[in-house]
Amino acid sequence: MVTAKQTRTARTSVKNARHAVSSKKTIAHSPVKTKAALGKRGATMAQRTKSGSGPARTRAELYEIAKRKDLPGRSRMGRDELAKKLGVR
Repeated sequence: MVTAKQTRTARTSVKNARHAVSSKKTIAHSPVKTKAALGKRGATMAQRTKSGSGPARTRAELYEIAKRKDLPGRSRMGRDELAKKLGVR
């Protein structure tokens, strides 16, 4: 069951999203916290690419390979576990 607080939060989020769309916000105008999170994610992917022999693969890409190989339990595995089971960096 949804609480009143969750409902209020959802309405606030929708209101903020509508305002962002109407004011055509870009990443440059995003909050510092959002930009920092995006930067950290980009740095992580760059580090994976540097440390590996080839390009870093996302969980979705690894999942597709596992699906083709019919790897059991693949839907419950994370990116690192899929990579380990498939023998991919």
